[in-house]
Amino acid sequence: MGMDATDLAHGLFRVLETGDPALAAEVVHEDFHNREAAVSPTACALPGPAGVLASGAWMRFAFSDLAFPVLGIAHNDEQVWVRLRMQGRHTGPFVRFRDGALDQAIPPTGRDIDFEQIHVLELRDGKVVGHEAVRDDVTMLGQLGVFPPTPATALRMVAWRVTGRATRAATDVTAKAVEAAGRPQGNPGPSH
Repeated sequence: MGMDATDLAHGLFRVLETGDPALAAEVVHEDFHNREAAVSPTACALPGPAGVLASGAWMRFAFSDLAFPVLGIAHNDEQVWVRLRMQGRHTGPFVRFRDGALDQAIPPTGRDIDFEQIHVLELRDGKVVGHEAVRDDVTMLGQLGVFPPTPATALRMVAWRVTGRATRAATDVTAKAVEAAGRPQGNPGPSH
């Protein structure tokens, strides 16, 4: 017998925390689609477990000790609603993308993040087939000193952009996401 809705939700976030490919195969449907992948490396938009594994690699690239403690779950036969916190320490560059290209790179601050999110998971055939979220990104950016920007953080972000470190960080995290997705470097797969 497969996992129930609550187990599937916990399993999906455990995959993001750990990058466990066996758990991803057990929890994530081959047709999985992540609506939130627009700001991440293109490999995160791959269907199925590959996209989830790439998304976890992208987040763990920026945040060590990544955790998603669940605060509450509600579900029916087709959907699961998960209220949780995203926690971690910002020890690597946090790179955001737009249309597959570098949008913004936040240099590591060493600061802790701890903010709330709500996720809606679609279920089919005993697995998670879809994901969308409402996140409190403003709180996270405030915890990182980006919004409103502290002078030191703003200067570091400009310096990273001017010196090419932001571009190198985008290249590095893209490679990590592709590797986690199990795709050859030159073949990130289809984008959705």
